[in-house]
Amino acid sequence: MSTAVAAVLLVALATYAVFGGADFGAGFWDLIAGGPERGAAPRGLIERSIGPVWEANHVWLIFIFVVTWSAFPTTYQSITLTMFVPLTIAALGIVLRGASFAFRKSVVTVRVRRVFGGAFALSSVLVPFCFGAIAGGIASGRVPAGGVAGDPVGSWLNPTSLVTGGLAVVLAAYLAAVYLVWDARRAGDTALAGYFRRRAVVSAVVAAIVAVIGFVVLSASAPYVFGRLTSWALPPVVLSVLAGFGALVLLVRDAARGARVLAVVAVACIIFSWGVAQWPYLLPESLTVSAAAAPTGTLIALLVAVGGAVLIVLPGFVLLYVLDQRRLLPEEGVEDPADRAGDTEPG
Repeated sequence: MSTAVAAVLLVALATYAVFGGADFGAGFWDLIAGGPERGAAPRGLIERSIGPVWEANHVWLIFIFVVTWSAFPTTYQSITLTMFVPLTIAALGIVLRGASFAFRKSVVTVRVRRVFGGAFALSSVLVPFCFGAIAGGIASGRVPAGGVAGDPVGSWLNPTSLVTGGLAVVLAAYLAAVYLVWDARRAGDTALAGYFRRRAVVSAVVAAIVAVIGFVVLSASAPYVFGRLTSWALPPVVLSVLAGFGALVLLVRDAARGARVLAVVAVACIIFSWGVAQWPYLLPESLTVSAAAAPTGTLIALLVAVGGAVLIVLPGFVLLYVLDQRRLLPEEGVEDPADRAGDTEPG
């Protein structure tokens, strides 16, 4: 029973990485798009692309928290007590990101829009970094078992966490760029498609370099996870590499549809390889999944609730994404007076 719940949790983590990660990555490209004139076109595409779905994607994060504290309460306690600093930063970043994204579309003056735009973009980088750093701290055994707190600083500011945090940011940027290539092509904007295609290729190469560095760091700081990555978890690792390489080739050849699918597979396989590498531990070499699990009755009730959520909520998500991809959803908000003001007000 605990194995089934752990599998559900791993699938939810991969789903959040694929959908929520792309939203955060769009914020990264918003951050480096340039000034008001130079960055107007890419920022406009980013707003149109993530506007209908960016709030919905965080449902996966809430689902992950609920499943973890219900099925593995002492593990949840250990993680939150040890990682309260990056978790707090991530929570504040998510709130600030959402508020800034909404307010930027409503304010009139360019100066205020820049403030909200900067807050949105910086939060979009900070949040995935914190989540990646937490994963690195868990993988390297810096979260103690038993519902007690570990080092609040060294648990997430260490070589493993810094590399995994950086990898999370790069992967989010990579996914977003690949998605935005497809969105630009659907909009008939070949210039923007080329703009984001170049950035997708560069971010794919950077992600590969950071991943190699991560393997080297893991070999020294997380020997158990590293050993499993090179044995039991090797199939998803190899699949991730092949899918990532295939996506890179298709991006170079300007085949956006196939590249998007392969990019999703590559990132999802990274999450799955992490889960397989830690198995059977939730906290490597200190707490197994079975030992951390709640009573059987709780796990059964949780799986029933998950099944109900799949039947009730998942069709709504599918409909939302289908309507978004077919451009059948109305634009958010009303006509933005700041767009007119930006034409006359100096930057």
